[in-house]
Amino acid sequence: MKILVINGSPKGNNSITLQTLLFLEKLFIEHQFTFLNVGQKIKHYEKNFDEIKEELENTDIIIFSYPVYTFLVPYQLYRFIELLKEKNINIKNKFATQVSTSKHFYDITAHKFVEENCLDLGLKYIKGLSADMEDLIEKKGQDDAINFFNYLIFCAENNLHIKQNDNNKEKEKIVYKRKCTDDNGANNKEKDVLILTNCSDNDESLRNMIEDFKSIFPYKTREINIRDYKFHGGCLSCFGCAVTGKCVYKDGFDDFLRKDIQTADAIIYAFSIENHYTHSSFKLYEDRQFCNGHRMVTEGMPVGYIISGDYDKEYNLQTLVEARCEVGGNFLTHVANDYNRDAYDELLKLSSIMKYAIDNKCTRPKNFYGVGGMKIFRDLIYVMQGLMKEDHKYYKKHNVYDFPQKQRMKMLQIKLVGALISIPSMQSKMKNKMNEYILMPYKKIIDNASKKN
Repeated sequence: MKILVINGSPKGNNSITLQTLLFLEKLFIEHQFTFLNVGQKIKHYEKNFDEIKEELENTDIIIFSYPVYTFLVPYQLYRFIELLKEKNINIKNKFATQVSTSKHFYDITAHKFVEENCLDLGLKYIKGLSADMEDLIEKKGQDDAINFFNYLIFCAENNLHIKQNDNNKEKEKIVYKRKCTDDNGANNKEKDVLILTNCSDNDESLRNMIEDFKSIFPYKTREINIRDYKFHGGCLSCFGCAVTGKCVYKDGFDDFLRKDIQTADAIIYAFSIENHYTHSSFKLYEDRQFCNGHRMVTEGMPVGYIISGDYDKEYNLQTLVEARCEVGGNFLTHVANDYNRDAYDELLKLSSIMKYAIDNKCTRPKNFYGVGGMKIFRDLIYVMQGLMKEDHKYYKKHNVYDFPQKQRMKMLQIKLVGALISIPSMQSKMKNKMNEYILMPYKKIIDNASKKN
């Protein structure tokens, strides 16, 4: 079979992910592999996309290869997927899959994003391979890659693939009209609330929602449209910033990020849904934030969203919105949406909850998205502290290194309890009383609370 590898890494042939595909090419010589370094040459393909039209149309299987960047694919591959859709290349009914490498930090959302867009393009999608960055070095990782490829060929030969869900079909967009034509006069400058958007000039619904929110929100807002920033390019994953905290690009974005965005008291992200997320300009912004490394520099900041489009059907996007806040330690206030609901009422809710969150410095304990994500980062930075020096300093300062083996007293107590209940005589005495012992410290807290009142 003819196999076309779409290498989305900006590192081109030096991509770690690509090595897995090169390994498979050496083993499966009966198949013809072709490689396109679209991540490294994205600016070229923006102007010369027709150069690869024939390769796209004449392949049997397309494999998207990429490292996971901030919950999704790299900006460069994101932009390539946009171009695939814009150019209307006829690749329907070809088989498609993906291979990614990461430390498994939200590889699930990256894979779902690629799957959704493959189905949009009419491709016959087959479940991909999510590997650890170091898997290929080990025998098990090599076996996993071989098993994946054998499964891929089996599915292609037998026409077994994930089918498009009718629920994913686009519905007619209803344009939101402004309801608040005048400023209510209540805005004041006590707080700095930023609306960060990528609203285009012809996006009437999103623009009207933003303007209505500005009018009803009691604190003064300022707006930054990230499309206006003159980025020199997407994140290169060069790790230069890991040591210095400074980006290798000389476009000033790292200073702009720290002085104009991260200093806000709260942030409202505003965008329209495109390709199961939003326009690639937002992904470019998110990837370039890697100059902050894995540090939760906006922890404690309330966050809200204004989203135009059918948000209810975008389950992966819902996961992204919640997970980003959970990992970053941000209080997610509300997602105001203009689809299948009263959008003005949604903006009122966002305004009310955001003001309350700012005034009361709201926080909430992290759920699985936050706890699980931070454990991956914690272990990664501890191992790589020699390279990721800024992250290591931050994690030490903020007690992120909360390894369970540090809880020696708790471990000792549990060992003693375990030893006691293994004695038959103690088992009979403690029968049906275990819950009482477990609840004792909680009841003490409740009793003390009642005394305070």
